[in-house]
Amino acid sequence: MNTVLIKNAKIVNEGTIFEGDVLIENEFIVEIAESISPKSPNCKIIDAEGSYLIPGAIDDQVHFREPGLTHKGDIASESRAAVAGGITSFIEQPNTVPNAVTQELLEEKYQIAAKTSYANYSFMMGGTNDNLEEVLKTNPKNVAGIKLFLGSSTGNMLVDNQEVLEKIFSSTKMLIAVHCEDEATIKTNLEKYKVQFGDDIPVEYHPLIRSEEACYLSSSKAIALAQKTGARLHVFHLSTAKEMELFTNKIPLEEKQITAEVCVHHLWFSDEDYKTKGNFIKWNPAVKSANDRNALWEALLDDLIDVIATDHAPHTLEEKQQSYLKAPSGGPLVQHAVVAMFEAHHQGKISIEKIVEKMCHNPAKIFKIEKRGFIKEGFYADLVIVNTGLPWNVKKENILYKCGWSPFEGYNFKSRITHTFVNGELVYQNFKVKETPVGKRLLFDR
Repeated sequence: MNTVLIKNAKIVNEGTIFEGDVLIENEFIVEIAESISPKSPNCKIIDAEGSYLIPGAIDDQVHFREPGLTHKGDIASESRAAVAGGITSFIEQPNTVPNAVTQELLEEKYQIAAKTSYANYSFMMGGTNDNLEEVLKTNPKNVAGIKLFLGSSTGNMLVDNQEVLEKIFSSTKMLIAVHCEDEATIKTNLEKYKVQFGDDIPVEYHPLIRSEEACYLSSSKAIALAQKTGARLHVFHLSTAKEMELFTNKIPLEEKQITAEVCVHHLWFSDEDYKTKGNFIKWNPAVKSANDRNALWEALLDDLIDVIATDHAPHTLEEKQQSYLKAPSGGPLVQHAVVAMFEAHHQGKISIEKIVEKMCHNPAKIFKIEKRGFIKEGFYADLVIVNTGLPWNVKKENILYKCGWSPFEGYNFKSRITHTFVNGELVYQNFKVKETPVGKRLLFDR
């Protein structure tokens, strides 16, 4: 039996922090108490004194690039980076190559992850203009949800047929996650700046091309459709102050039919950073103004926004170093997301309890993930120890992404993750990942 006793931790769970011990047997948390004595001589003891013990973070939106785009990243490389960053479960998106738009293609991704993933995993089924039958075959017990791109994406994944959208929304009880940007608005904006700059549009114009209007038009339509059909809608990576009026905090999360996510980069960067970071902070939706960023923080703390995620989307350095029009959107974040939010805590922006609520508890609640996202007896031991007084610098040598770069490169974080457990296995310690993929397929209580 694998037995681990974590002693003297500041345990963060469900809005409280209390000092105590946690006993792990095999995959599960079996006891939480003020003081626990080892039950056997083989029990491994970890003294976490002075550090926080949090549930492993659940990232509800990543792009790990396998199959088809593995020069950028793959399930093994990016899940290794995730566990080093305190993310123990992820939900991956369907815009791989080929797109995961049939049950067979979706299942192939699960088979790869079963052999290679260091973190627990689920994959979204992709919707298109012509695969409704396949979408409706999706098993709600072992697939996280349906993903729809309402703005341009890799391959044939733009869903712009209103009739099809309405059918998907009204035909499934599964959670539908959406990327909301209005394609026609973006194209009009792009043509305007092409007239002005030709092919040399400065990256600073990215938030004007993929504008507030493009985001609001699309998200407001998706929400109206969800309200009309009763669909369960989750809106990914919000980026504007204007969109905040579309959400509510008047009812408990468990009763919300429409939920919202914000990503780390929209909370961290603003359009002022394009001058120094260029295409390395080119995301879709775009990083927008400091005013938008402030509104996102306010909405997050007010519970209009329910989840913090990454939209981890690695590209190679060569791809990102191209001109604005050629450089792809997206960036790697899973290794640095949790410590970035702890940095925001050091800056007085958010409590540690709130970080845990938005990165661990709420994704588990929204997707109804079985036995994860909390520090509770009988739950899987997906646990992370964070030392808030152990500064470190992000540099090439300690970046684990396959693409080898980070938008945080050169930044000094005040907090460091010292241990990560996945399913009771200590997979990360002393800044090294144990080379055994122990991730399991996420299951859903629905």
